[in-house]
Amino acid sequence: MKNSIVAFICGLLFAAGLGISGMTKPERVQGFLDIFGRWDPSLVFTMGGAVIMYGLLYQLSRTLTKPMFAETFSVPTRRDLDIRLLSGSAIFGFGWGLSGYCPAPALVAAGGGMTPVFVFVGSMLAGMWLFSVVDKLVLARR
Repeated sequence: MKNSIVAFICGLLFAAGLGISGMTKPERVQGFLDIFGRWDPSLVFTMGGAVIMYGLLYQLSRTLTKPMFAETFSVPTRRDLDIRLLSGSAIFGFGWGLSGYCPAPALVAAGGGMTPVFVFVGSMLAGMWLFSVVDKLVLARR
């Protein structure tokens, strides 16, 4: 229960940051990607603030022997680049550039009642479901 409350508070903080920074608006992302037109650097500042905070808190976490709200640290150990990571990243970037929505800002925008984003979120969920079905079929053959 304690972990759920912490996750809920973190989610609220994340959503508030996305909303306040305006990153739930696709025109912000598309403006950032329009480097030869009317470039909007606001995404750089939002990401920069996130990276700085993460870096500081990551360094703090390295001084701890145990996480505050978990049994163990969950640190990725895999460092290779495979075709799934590269192709998934490319497809993600393509969708993000076309729509202007990243999954988390889209969910925040949907929570705020931004009607056009419901189509995106529904399509995103359908794509996730379709991938899980195809992935199970492919993995079942191996």
